[in-house]
Amino acid sequence: MGCCFSEPIDFDGEVNLFHFDLHRAVGKGAFGKVRVVEHKRTKKLYALKYIDKAKCIKQKAIANVIQERRLLEEIDHPFIVNLRYAFQDDENCFFVLDLMLGGDLRFHLERKGHLGEEAVRFWVAELSCGLAYLHQQRIIHRDLKPDNILLDSEGHAHLTDFNVAIHYSERRMHTSVAGSMAYMAPEILGKKGYTWFVDWWSLGVTAWEMLFHRRPFDGRTADQMKHSIMKDPLRVPEHVEEKCSPEGLQALRQLLERNPTKRLGCRAGHGFDDIRNHPWFACIDWDRLENKELQPPFVPDMKKANFDVTHELDEFLMVEKPLTHQKRKAHPDLEKMKPELRQLEEQ
Repeated sequence: MGCCFSEPIDFDGEVNLFHFDLHRAVGKGAFGKVRVVEHKRTKKLYALKYIDKAKCIKQKAIANVIQERRLLEEIDHPFIVNLRYAFQDDENCFFVLDLMLGGDLRFHLERKGHLGEEAVRFWVAELSCGLAYLHQQRIIHRDLKPDNILLDSEGHAHLTDFNVAIHYSERRMHTSVAGSMAYMAPEILGKKGYTWFVDWWSLGVTAWEMLFHRRPFDGRTADQMKHSIMKDPLRVPEHVEEKCSPEGLQALRQLLERNPTKRLGCRAGHGFDDIRNHPWFACIDWDRLENKELQPPFVPDMKKANFDVTHELDEFLMVEKPLTHQKRKAHPDLEKMKPELRQLEEQ
């Protein structure tokens, strides 16, 4: 899909959609889609996340979109899906992000049934580096789960979706409930206040699910799930030794420690050291890992689509309005805009 008129593109001016060729859709979120785009000058491929302003206003999510953009502008790390450009037109806000064509871990978990210990340990190590970096930047992700972990074409893991991420303060604990309940730490559900420790719990739930294809705590209703997370003993699956080493099980138990001060990764000032020095990671060369010099044990099959192909069909069948290059109104009149649109426009 090319440019719809022949004006020359000013690559030295503000970035806009005309700087990119639009390729296939590879994902779908609450307010828009994700598609592959190619920068016309550099020929680099990216993921374009576009957010429908009208849907965003309807679902009262403007603050989240603004917060996500601000947080993404502060971070840049090898195991995070980083923001490269951000801009808007009259209908959409656009985030241009690192492209991850290997699919998310939910997709691979559902396709394979469970993921081997060697691969899970490797991804947990990579994600630990990403989390430690975020926490140094005083950011809590709050929604770590298989759906929000994307693989690149080589099989390296990256954290994405900062929609409910927040800055934390040492002076006061957070009490707002955010994220996906099955992955929430007990201190969030107990409403006693929490800090960045909650991300390590979510990593433990995610690793357990990838190894055993079931979550450690579950329930048919929200109340049952909350009770399970806060009270139930950790039930180890039968024949656990076939899927996980004793060192691996110990690491998962320590990540799923209900007392946040005793949780693996949470010791003040030394949490990441405790992870690096854990026996489960004895085989990991952390310096080479952080430089992406280690070969991932699981490499996605790039001959197949590692995402749900129905995203592409929606536009093909005209279920949704296709994304097109559109010229902006020269100067949007802020005074005449609804307050919510004005907030998006300005911030």
